[in-house]
Amino acid sequence: LGNDGKRYQKLVTPFIDNWDRISNDLFGPMRIPQNPLALTRFGLKAIRSAKQLAHSTFKKESTQAFFAGLAGHSILPLEQIFTASFGIIFSSSLHVADWAIAKGGSIAITNAMAAYFESLGGKIETGIEITDYLQIPKARAVLFDLTPHQIARIADHELPHRFTKKLMNYEYGPGAFKMDFALSDPVPWTNPDARKAGTLHLGGTFDEIAASERDCWNGKISDNPYVLVSQPSLFDETRAPSGKHTLWAYCHVPKNSEVDQSEAVIRQIERFAPGFRDTIISYSTMNAKQFESYNANYVGGDINGGAQFFKQLIGRPVMKWDPYKLGGRRMYICSSATPPGGGVHGMCGYHAAKSALKR
Repeated sequence: LGNDGKRYQKLVTPFIDNWDRISNDLFGPMRIPQNPLALTRFGLKAIRSAKQLAHSTFKKESTQAFFAGLAGHSILPLEQIFTASFGIIFSSSLHVADWAIAKGGSIAITNAMAAYFESLGGKIETGIEITDYLQIPKARAVLFDLTPHQIARIADHELPHRFTKKLMNYEYGPGAFKMDFALSDPVPWTNPDARKAGTLHLGGTFDEIAASERDCWNGKISDNPYVLVSQPSLFDETRAPSGKHTLWAYCHVPKNSEVDQSEAVIRQIERFAPGFRDTIISYSTMNAKQFESYNANYVGGDINGGAQFFKQLIGRPVMKWDPYKLGGRRMYICSSATPPGGGVHGMCGYHAAKSALKR
């Protein structure tokens, strides 16, 4: 980061050093903080917009763009308050725990959890769509890995009317457009460091990334989208035949979009890796509408289970002390529509399980 290195270090070091103290507060529901001083220090930085923090902290355009890429995981306009928190959490957690990828693909995590569940005597049934609560067998607890609108429709007669109304007021964010590539060679990134990265954020400058994220909130398709890229086959030989590679990428688009953004995504990768087109053997695409068909939790293509603006981070899905406990008896919600929101952390299910076990 050049001259911005010390500024970056000054920003993230307090959070890295106190990660064990503040992570429990950050990755859980609203409650009395276990470490109020450390959390206050985080809050004073995090409550700002990503734009405000990046421009007031860093001098180099490239460092500002680096921070925009991190904050862009919020899928919010980067001028909104609290978007700085996403950049801080991503950069801090990177130094604490790395950004790991699962050998064999993300399905390996699901398979491991399923195998452990079954080893305890659990039974998994698939291929059954639940449209009414009465379809669910009687149980001591029911955990919904769904978003609020779906729960409201399924359990309408089991929940208080006022609570159902609150669930239906829950807001979803923009969608995603995803591409999966089969490649003949590694991506020929101009920057040699990019050839060693599992995850990349492509956007150019802070202003370009901010414009792309603003567009999808305003219902516009960006001609120059902020693109998130993963190249797992560089590190996991199980992902592709010998000598070949896989890559996936996605950009944010307006909710329910059916626009094909494949050319825009390829063009953005080609911008930073001239010759990328020549490595493409084949690719498949999934627009926002198709995302919802693929997984009904991705309402309108929203992969975060709901917009992550400030109100819906601290009150997700509704403002209550135990957000995992639904209004009906023995009913809980464990999806990313609960704190701490979308992301690869598993904490939504962890806290929902604790809530259920407590009762």
